[in-house]
Amino acid sequence: MDALREEIRQLFLRHARGDIREKSFQRALVHYATELYRAVAKGRMAQGERILQEHHVVRAHMRLTQSVLKEPQQETVSLFATDRRLVRLRSTLAPGQSATCDERDETVVDEVQLDCIVGFQVHRQIRPGEICAGLAIAGVGSLFYSWLSVTGPLLVGLGVLGALHGLLLPTRWVEVKTHTTIANSILIYAVWKKSGRNLLRLLRQKARVDSHPHLATP
Repeated sequence: MDALREEIRQLFLRHARGDIREKSFQRALVHYATELYRAVAKGRMAQGERILQEHHVVRAHMRLTQSVLKEPQQETVSLFATDRRLVRLRSTLAPGQSATCDERDETVVDEVQLDCIVGFQVHRQIRPGEICAGLAIAGVGSLFYSWLSVTGPLLVGLGVLGALHGLLLPTRWVEVKTHTTIANSILIYAVWKKSGRNLLRLLRQKARVDSHPHLATP
């Protein structure tokens, strides 16, 4: 793990000097960061246990005291499933900060045994930010409609579509239900991704949650 942390640190230094292109930097950063998260997860596993599925999500967080012009913090969530357990790693990265998987990026590691899973609950939430942005764009287009013969109708249409998208296509995530108590519920975001679907399918197979029909399943 220390070797991977050093690789990531050197990668940031090369990027700061301009020795590596942005596209190559981002690709290499994702690779080494994923390897680091994977190494930490394997440290929680028993001899001979191996990762069967994994799912990685990056979520942006804007603090109320933070300027809207400032790049928000990012929360990285990595889930690793074996035939025995589900391991979750959560880290908080400030803009320009490299992943370290320790106290510097506030990494928290949770795990739950698969035989403790009793089902899944699907949650949905409309996108208020997207709705407000769409209505604001539509309002600007309506306000200057008579002066903007082409752009005005385009802004109105774009704004209305954006608001409808946020209203009719809500954010969806899945909560893993267990009969044990953990500090924070394990939530699976971006379930539309292939890795998310594969992870859910594996968990349902291994945990045998079909015996609990009272819980909603995705």
